[in-house]
Amino acid sequence: MTVALLLGAIGLLLVLRVPVAFAFLGPGLAYLIIDGQSVGLAMRLITNSTASFPLLAVPLFVLLGVIANHAGIADRLFDFALALFGKVRGGLGYVSVGVSLGFSWMSGSAVADAAALSKVEIPAMVRNGYSRRFGLGVVGASALIAPVMPPSIPAVIYAGLAAVSTGALFAASVIPALLMAVGLCIVVFIQVRRQPDIVHTGFSWSRLAETGKRVIGPALTPVIILGGILGGFFTPTEAAAVGAFYILLLGFGYRALSIRDLPKIFSETVMTTAAIMLIVSSASLLGYVLARERVPQDLSELVLGFTENGTVFLLLVAALMLILGTVVDPTAVLVLVVPILMPIGLRLDVDPIVLGVLMILSLMIGLLTPPVGTVLYVLSSTAKVPVGEVFKGSLPFIVPLVVICLAIIFFPGFVTWLPNRLGL
Repeated sequence: MTVALLLGAIGLLLVLRVPVAFAFLGPGLAYLIIDGQSVGLAMRLITNSTASFPLLAVPLFVLLGVIANHAGIADRLFDFALALFGKVRGGLGYVSVGVSLGFSWMSGSAVADAAALSKVEIPAMVRNGYSRRFGLGVVGASALIAPVMPPSIPAVIYAGLAAVSTGALFAASVIPALLMAVGLCIVVFIQVRRQPDIVHTGFSWSRLAETGKRVIGPALTPVIILGGILGGFFTPTEAAAVGAFYILLLGFGYRALSIRDLPKIFSETVMTTAAIMLIVSSASLLGYVLARERVPQDLSELVLGFTENGTVFLLLVAALMLILGTVVDPTAVLVLVVPILMPIGLRLDVDPIVLGVLMILSLMIGLLTPPVGTVLYVLSSTAKVPVGEVFKGSLPFIVPLVVICLAIIFFPGFVTWLPNRLGL
């Protein structure tokens, strides 16, 4: 009954559009006070939840993405991709997927990706005869590559919670992220056949060479970050710091940044990091409350009473993440459910790396589904269209993402292949 009342209060606050962190924090504090616990205990739980070395990489990866946004890296990638694919039928659709794939090596946030690229790509598609709904769908779905492809902020959070190697999780995420890009390109191929008014742009070797030279610097970013982590030269936190410094140097070298831009960059980084950490800390408090009420043990007995098959367990996890991702912020879901699901997965011999990749990808689909759907609201704001219009455009692109989730469940070997090859 206590848990039901607690979850009911959280659900009501979420329906009233209270921010997720405060929707968790209020009922959690109320429980402790009613239970006779001190507010000081709540403060210790909140502060201890963020006092983690792996989480130190979060603000640095956020800083890396913010600098890349302000340095105009997305525009450089867009110009190069347009020069490469502009003559192909539906080229701007492939350009959108390709730019998001390239930008994902620098930005671990789908929201930042969608905000940065939608302002350029959607108007360009509309001018060239693409339907606005198609443009919204492909830009929104492509933005989901960023939280899966390393450096991934959700992966850093999961690794810290599950006590697994961040480098191994990064390596395991590469192939699923690439498959996401391939799946989205297949949908683009099908969709553009129904749009006869699409305008093609010309191809020029000189333009390709010119734009290609402008992306050489940004193209080295994943080499520095992933190469440094997988090669054992950096920890993920150190790689984030080096990557942010490198992009900052590029921004100054391209004269896209100046000293006067730094306060705005740091302010944006602090605001984003504070929002993430507030969700982590409030979800940790709620996790403590659920642990006192023996929810993890009860859920474990329920799942193990239902099945002892690892594949069935992963199917249940994917379904749960798809549902929770539609109503709760992915960061909050990870902090809440990883401590509950991880012991069950280990008892069923489920690889924690496979579980992490599946959870992250399943949760990211929620960013494109109402009622939370943060990416939906970002695109709705930038394109000035109703959220429902964005969702309708995104629906066809959600299909390949669900297919990849199923592939991870039934063929987990392709997730663990790369970390195993690298000895991680």
